Amino acid sequence: MKIVQIVVLFLAPELSAQSLAVQDSSLFDFWIGEWELTWTNAEGKTEKGTNNVIKILDGKVIQENFSDAAGTFKGTSISVYSPAKKTWHQAWADNLGGYYDLEGQVDGDKRIFSTKMKVLNGEKIIQRMVFYNINVNSLTWDWEISRDGGTSWKLQWRINYLKKTS
Repeated sequence: MKIVQIVVLFLAPELSAQSLAVQDSSLFDFWIGEWELTWTNAEGKTEKGTNNVIKILDGKVIQENFSDAAGTFKGTSISVYSPAKKTWHQAWADNLGGYYDLEGQVDGDKRIFSTKMKVLNGEKIIQRMVFYNINVNSLTWDWEISRDGGTSWKLQWRINYLKKTS
């Protein structure tokens, strides 16, 4: 019996990681649509923007087109599912020179895109976007950072999505 327990404890992290694997090409379809966005900036003021998210390239790629209301911050991403690897990937670029390469994950009802860990000044940095509270007409999106390899997370930016009505 103890041998079984040891084997289970040894394999548990691997089994847990497999359960988080994104194995469905439609897991990010909830994001498709025209969205009105709101968030609170560092000064506590409500900001607004839009995000138009569509499928392109025979419906195999999700393209995002983000803009704040003033048009001073704009960005685009492409997200694609790899059936061979059973993983999602996203590339983000913006008009301020930002670029992120992210990989998709699932954690319960949350859909996540995370960067690979980078070690800077002894810190294990990971950044991620988390989609949650996902409904037909709304969702919440958080940008988070971890400085300890993913043990703890700090909120950097929260955006509330509301689907545009016709």
